[in-house]
Amino acid sequence: MNTPSALEKSTKKPSADALPRINMVGPVLARELGGKTVKLAIDGGFTCPNRDGTCGVGGCSFCSAAGSGDNASDIESQIGLLSKKWNAENYIAYFQSFTGTYAPVDVLREKYMTALSHPMIKGIAIATRPDCLPDDVLDLLSEIAEDHYMWIELGLQTVRDDVADAFGRGYRTRIYDEAAAKLKERGIRFVTHLMLGLPGENRDDMTGSVLHACRAGSWGIKLHLLNMIRGTRMAEEYPDYVPFDSPEEYISLVSDILERIPPEVVIHRLSADSKAEDLIAPLWAYRKRLIINGINKELAGRGTRQGSKFNGF
Repeated sequence: MNTPSALEKSTKKPSADALPRINMVGPVLARELGGKTVKLAIDGGFTCPNRDGTCGVGGCSFCSAAGSGDNASDIESQIGLLSKKWNAENYIAYFQSFTGTYAPVDVLREKYMTALSHPMIKGIAIATRPDCLPDDVLDLLSEIAEDHYMWIELGLQTVRDDVADAFGRGYRTRIYDEAAAKLKERGIRFVTHLMLGLPGENRDDMTGSVLHACRAGSWGIKLHLLNMIRGTRMAEEYPDYVPFDSPEEYISLVSDILERIPPEVVIHRLSADSKAEDLIAPLWAYRKRLIINGINKELAGRGTRQGSKFNGF
């Protein structure tokens, strides 16, 4: 009887059941950058047009005082902190706090290139708003993308403008569409943030927003479970609001959505990272591992995976 050689064993394609059910960002970065890669949440000293009065004040109503960058700091501090937790070979400088392209282009160039000059930084990720990508900034991003590993993150949250008006997003969905088209035309990869559980939305609304972002050309998707956080304007406006009644309800929704996301889209987030002491609702939302494991278990139980029900646009 013939037995497979070591080479044959190593090159044999894994069965469908052995393949990951979700195209998560960790393995993608490991393949593309050659090893375990960790994002460093960098505070670039930015503000936001939704805070400085340009299009609003106080930010989006669900946003914390730190502009969704509560754990952000400088590169050295982040490496010192995360190297104890992860045995990383590469780091991505992630400009997370507030709006990472909201400054004159010469200031942006200095911030980005300073980060990229660090010997342990292998790439850059920049969180921003679709209405903060003027042509000179796009030119700079195109230049950086030619020689560096990079992606841009766009906060969309929902395609329903009435829901976005309620939390104070400050721009129309068509602005997102225009920004996505410009990034795609320039070959700049972008990730779209979607918020699941916003007041006034149902499952079809949330699914529709995700599919809209995929259709727009998103390289990656972030699915963020809405957390009602102490001290935010949304928590004051909706004191009794609970986005999801149970982890099972959220897990079911995310599994349904993943089945319809194209299999090549990179999933960067499936839940949220709020601290338990800051949470008002859902009280279980800080249990990130429980949620992620539950989603994988749910897909396995269904015998499906990301893209199983994707039939094209």
